[in-house]
Amino acid sequence: MSGASSGAFRCSAHSATLAEHLVGTASTVSAFLLLEAPGPWGADALRDSRLPDTFSVELAGRCRAAGVRPLLIRRHGRSRPSRTRCFAAYASPRRPWLETAALTRPEDVLDLDLRQLGLGRSLGLDAHPEPIFLVCTHGRHDPCCAELGRPLAAALTAARPDQTWECSHIGGDRFAGNLMVLPDGLYYGRVDPSSGPRIAAEHLAGRLDLDHLRGRAGYGFATQAAEWHLRRRLDLFGVEQVELESQAIRGGITTVVFTLDSRQRWRVSVGATHAEPQQLTCRSDRLRRALQFQLVAVEPIGPVDGP
Repeated sequence: MSGASSGAFRCSAHSATLAEHLVGTASTVSAFLLLEAPGPWGADALRDSRLPDTFSVELAGRCRAAGVRPLLIRRHGRSRPSRTRCFAAYASPRRPWLETAALTRPEDVLDLDLRQLGLGRSLGLDAHPEPIFLVCTHGRHDPCCAELGRPLAAALTAARPDQTWECSHIGGDRFAGNLMVLPDGLYYGRVDPSSGPRIAAEHLAGRLDLDHLRGRAGYGFATQAAEWHLRRRLDLFGVEQVELESQAIRGGITTVVFTLDSRQRWRVSVGATHAEPQQLTCRSDRLRRALQFQLVAVEPIGPVDGP
């Protein structure tokens, strides 16, 4: 495919032109396994990398069976680590956790019980107390991820070198540059090199950037949208300020109850519609209708210990 300068279609530019809303577009998966794999990644990163073929197939199958999302990671720029870094993360909104290990060889990751990870249980690796910032730079999957992700990865690496990694496809190509924060499972989109370091600094201070927030991994799409609308309505920026209590779907409307600061309960209702058919990725060969969410109602329903 020709470069962006030749006038080739770019899904991220198209999405921005349409002013497509980012909300409710994060992954619904909670469990992640990250494996360091320097060098190029093909369209299917796990299959089309420098990892052994039989190993890649085995790992993909185990992750699929366990409900774990595998991601390849690498440092920005060329690197030749002596050992292979891996991370296991569970993006629980209440108790997210992140563990890590340095493996002698990539195949050693098969010794981990991924079924336990899929259930949100520790794998017994070393606790990793600091969050990590993952920038999708998977250009063979979608050109936008490389063209917009690499400058973002460079800027974040300059600001947070120990916490920043490039990663393979995390979804939402049209929202590149895409940034994910683990273990909290926060997805940000349309992040440029100037806003990336600021979002990272805000996160480390316990605050979200609602202008770029796509959603929180592990929640359904509508619940992600409901949380965003509640935060925007009440100017709630604390990462741990909003806690999911319950959710229900009736007549096409998703109603979600959140607890704020462990004190006040709020009910948020959102409806879902499909946008007009459009090309959602640079390489898509057909038009698709993206989900969109509209706020129906936001209302307080009393204190946690109230009637």
